[in-house]
Amino acid sequence: MKSLATLLAFVAVASADRVVTVYNACPFTIWWAWGEYHAYHFQVDLTKYSEMFTDPQSPGGPPNYVTGWEAAKYTAVTFNVPERWNGRIWGRRNCNFANGNTDPNTSCLDGGCNGGLRCALNGGTGVPPATVAEFNLHDAAGLDWYDVSLVDGYNLPMRISTDVGCPAPDCPVDLGPNCPTELKGPFDSVGFPVGCKTACTVDSLAGHNAHNPNCCTNEYNTPATCPPSGVRHYDYFKRNCPNSYAYAFDEGSGTALWTCASSRNAHYTITFCP
Repeated sequence: MKSLATLLAFVAVASADRVVTVYNACPFTIWWAWGEYHAYHFQVDLTKYSEMFTDPQSPGGPPNYVTGWEAAKYTAVTFNVPERWNGRIWGRRNCNFANGNTDPNTSCLDGGCNGGLRCALNGGTGVPPATVAEFNLHDAAGLDWYDVSLVDGYNLPMRISTDVGCPAPDCPVDLGPNCPTELKGPFDSVGFPVGCKTACTVDSLAGHNAHNPNCCTNEYNTPATCPPSGVRHYDYFKRNCPNSYAYAFDEGSGTALWTCASSRNAHYTITFCP
């Protein structure tokens, strides 16, 4: 197995405000993607393919890099992002874009997006379940905010680390095999669960998204009216991945949302299958 340091030695990075590395430490191909973050994850006052997505209102605009790419096992890419970037990065599993397939529900087994291999800049967020790395860099108080989110469910283990010693949130275990039965899946061709949905996703697929305490919608749209005790199977995600963001108002856990001083100019590394 090649080390991440060896891989990065061959990656040339042009000068830019910030640097992000995405490393596939999984023993199989995934498809990266980047895209927008869901604003409700940040309740504080904030002025074998992969995917990346940028908030359309991101003050720094999008990174100068493709929004989706294929990542062979044990490979990394490094690219620049704006100093003030709001975005999310996640992985897609078991993708097939043959014949121009761009349907987010059929092009990948999970995490698929509008646009096919390269996700649409608008409306290109991944289909749940998907483990997501979220960033809001350099807010008005001079802080970077970031988290490993399971709000959209789980499909790959993940860790976010820095080169300056800031906190390293993660979900380092495979949540698929022991996932509660009603949440387990989708499944690959041999019946292995490559994801673990949330109760909100299950309810939404059944048409019960509104007025739902599992989704924190309507009358349940505040931390007071949507406590974790009212979210079905919250404990499964938080117990196994205590340093992740496990539901829409998880800041109260104290181990969901993380910061790093923007002045430290952190280089962030997102590792899948750490």
